Amino acid sequence: MPNFRLKLFSPILAGATLNDRLINGLGALIGIGLTGLIGEMTFGGNPDLPLIVAPLGASSVLLFAVPSSPLAQPWSIIGGNTLSCFCGIIAYRLVPDIMVASGIAVGLAIIVMSLTKCLHPPGGAAALTAVIGGPAVVAQGFSFALVPMALNSVTLVLLGLIFHKLLKHNYPHVPPKVVSPVGTKDPAPILRAGFHVEDVDAALADIGEAFDINRGDLDQLLQRVEQQALQRTHGELTCADIMSRDVITITPQDDTETAHSLLLEHNLRILPVVSTTGRLLGTIGLREITPQSRQVAEVMVPALTASPNTPAFSQIGRLADGRTRAIIVQDEAERVVGLLSQTDLLAAAARVLPLAEAAKR
Repeated sequence: MPNFRLKLFSPILAGATLNDRLINGLGALIGIGLTGLIGEMTFGGNPDLPLIVAPLGASSVLLFAVPSSPLAQPWSIIGGNTLSCFCGIIAYRLVPDIMVASGIAVGLAIIVMSLTKCLHPPGGAAALTAVIGGPAVVAQGFSFALVPMALNSVTLVLLGLIFHKLLKHNYPHVPPKVVSPVGTKDPAPILRAGFHVEDVDAALADIGEAFDINRGDLDQLLQRVEQQALQRTHGELTCADIMSRDVITITPQDDTETAHSLLLEHNLRILPVVSTTGRLLGTIGLREITPQSRQVAEVMVPALTASPNTPAFSQIGRLADGRTRAIIVQDEAERVVGLLSQTDLLAAAARVLPLAEAAKR
């Protein structure tokens, strides 16, 4: 029984920490407070109008607590609340029975929001508010959907945009798109093996349920799951186990002609750029060398790094993005101790993965 009770209070929302929730709560406090204040300044002279409508409380939960949800995007909040409110007003005017009108209002709101791609759960409350809101809402008529409903929604969204911008959150949420690094129609290298988008669609169709997550986010999540599973099953292999240790380096003061010669002579993709004390400063490759460049310091770029103890297979995503040519392995003093290339990782996979499969049989 105690275990059952504890499960009732287990969090069901993945990826959130207590600190996140505290910040989200502060955001909602500010958002709702300022929305009401702006409402008071705009139409506070009308005693029959509420300064803020109740559905905005639920909208703020989505906007501040789960901003990546498709249900929490700007058009979902503004369109969902406003159109649903119109649905409620229409139902109230056409259907005399208040209970029947309430059901029709919410059902119609779901259909309209779905067709206009602004599904927003608080929209159901907005539709219901238009039906059971009382004399003040009835007297306001269709304008109630604009003031205060639409105005409150727009205000809350604008405040949410500012809040998430200050916290450097991805809002409005745009799922990261992995494209071919060479600008062709081919999928990015990391997407050519394993599951495809069609597999995700087929799985969703097979389950037959709707999930509150963008398909682009779902693709990225499943790719990360694949990488984590590979790292977990072969996590004992570190960068130090497979990296190249005899690393050819160059200094910022060297000319790009020297760098070009070293790259071709040793058949390398990049050279680590180090200081006189061996500290890593950046990297240079053939891509950075141009006819106009003179010194390495002018064209070197930041290095992607890992530590010797970093699990080797955790670097698959970085080395498979089509742009990263190698990862520089450095110690705690930022001195170069090795280089992990795509070839190193492929060679390790060719040895380790067949052995792991054989051990299962």
